[in-house]
Amino acid sequence: MSELDIRLVPLLRDNYGYLIREPESGLVGIVDPSEAGPVLDMAESLDWKITHILNTHHHPDHTGGNREIKRATGATVVGPKPDESRIPDIDVALDDGDTYDFGKARAEVIFVPGHTRGHIAFYFPGSKAVFSGDTLFLMGCGRLFEGSPEQMWRSLSRLRELPEDTRVYCGHEYTQANARFALSVEPENKALQERARRVDDLRAERKPTVPGIMADERATNPFLRADEPALAEAIGMSREDPVKVFAEVRQRKDNF
Repeated sequence: MSELDIRLVPLLRDNYGYLIREPESGLVGIVDPSEAGPVLDMAESLDWKITHILNTHHHPDHTGGNREIKRATGATVVGPKPDESRIPDIDVALDDGDTYDFGKARAEVIFVPGHTRGHIAFYFPGSKAVFSGDTLFLMGCGRLFEGSPEQMWRSLSRLRELPEDTRVYCGHEYTQANARFALSVEPENKALQERARRVDDLRAERKPTVPGIMADERATNPFLRADEPALAEAIGMSREDPVKVFAEVRQRKDNF
């Protein structure tokens, strides 16, 4: 399997899109383009011709650039089948367990509802990379706009099972705020304390915190740790089911 060349594209206020190039075929994709201008500009500066648009979910801050980019490049739009009707100009609809060959790089499609009812993630094992959209953030997760705590916990648990060296490319630069919340939930977590310091240093230099790696998420992301006794005890729910623990942590984040 081929390894992708991945370039982060800052979009809107705090969104990230990702230009991905498969070197053997020369195919170029953009993951979750909020807007067209910065994407087209960066692609031109790299001398990359966009051939694909990959959408994780339907929200406009992840699909807003679809039509303009497709008009400019003729790109094929790939997105979630469960949300096919809400993805602008979709050409290829993918469901849970599908694979999608992007040149010599193969994406595995993981259905991860909760933030929206049709959300998917694109996992490229050959690149040790997952594009998680707004389901999994670094040290956070998306709001439950269209799903239940049970759905989101199941989705996050699936992503948590990816290899620990998987790089997590998420949809927003929320990491510093997420770290502050995580410390309010689990203040004695030494790995979290250290990671929060690293994040503060990066943001002080106006550098992105993305990508992260799954090993760090398992150790520091409270939304992946609802079945960890230390976290449940920290919020006074040591005898509760992980779904209830997750729901409590999510509610606390909503009100943080």
